[in-house]
Amino acid sequence: MSANTELAVVPPQETALAVYSTDKGLEPWLQVIRSKIDGFTPDISTRKGRDAIASMAYAVARSKTALDDVGKKLVADLKEVPKKIDAERKRVRDTLEAWQEEVRRPLNEWQAVEDARVDKHNAAIERIRFQSMDLDGITAEDLADRLVQLEAIALGDDWEEFEAEAARAKDKALGVLRAALTARQQYEAEQLELARLRAEKEARDKKDNEDRIAREAAERATREAEERAQRERDAEARRVRDEQAAAEQRENDLKLQTADAERRAEQAKREKIEADQKAERDRLAAVESQKQAVEQARLNEKARADAAADEILRQERLREADKAHKGAIYKAAKEAFMQHGMTEDCARLAVKLVASGLIPAISIKY
Repeated sequence: MSANTELAVVPPQETALAVYSTDKGLEPWLQVIRSKIDGFTPDISTRKGRDAIASMAYAVARSKTALDDVGKKLVADLKEVPKKIDAERKRVRDTLEAWQEEVRRPLNEWQAVEDARVDKHNAAIERIRFQSMDLDGITAEDLADRLVQLEAIALGDDWEEFEAEAARAKDKALGVLRAALTARQQYEAEQLELARLRAEKEARDKKDNEDRIAREAAERATREAEERAQRERDAEARRVRDEQAAAEQRENDLKLQTADAERRAEQAKREKIEADQKAERDRLAAVESQKQAVEQARLNEKARADAAADEILRQERLREADKAHKGAIYKAAKEAFMQHGMTEDCARLAVKLVASGLIPAISIKY
């Protein structure tokens, strides 16, 4: 601005910030303007005097604008400073985060390999423990198979620092399986013995019943023969006074009846022998039927156990696939956060919070 339109020169650029940031720092400039106003005595009655008043008022206004513009420029320049600082901060952050990732990458790669190694050993130990779980209803044969498979697992340097834990898990599982096998063998032996005893009792009951029937038949035949003989003897005694021929005839009849009774007794004996033989055949058939039932039960139980094992393996494969799927999605989300400026730790935490449902209106789509 020219001297004709300014009442005071504005503070120089190199000291302007100090002047404007000091309490009443512009007071000297205001006093210069005030002194000029106080020394101004125009003649209002003349045109020249009135023009001088207007010119002085304009000069005050120009001085106001000039001093305000310097402050405004200072404020504008100061507003640019935070932006430059933030830009430099971001550049430094991005650079250092890239360097941090570069430096940490070998550790991350090592950690991934280490995690896979640890997971492999833990999974193998869980498979050992699983051998001794859910044993209800498993046959002695299946338990023996599990025991053989478990005993075949070799422990050594391949297990690394997990060898002791694997050995403890194996010993514990072997103890459980051996106890279960002993109990199951005893149970199955008891069931077979009970089946044998039931079959023998049924055979004995059947034989006793048939013996009773045969015995009663023989006794009844003998009793009837004796009764008839007694009646005949009584009749013969009453008729003995009659005729000798009739007596002889009655004697012959008695002999015939006795012979008939003996034949019937022999027939009853033969029937008893046949009944005994049939009872023995029935007993043997019952024993064979019991054996077949036991074998069928064993086959059914083995089929159920195989189906259960297949289902467990299928569920395990599904869980592993789901875990891998979620892990891939988690990794992709974490890397997306990191590509937009997050650190790895912050990105991991953000994905964890979203996946846990702790962030409203945000979720991970699997």
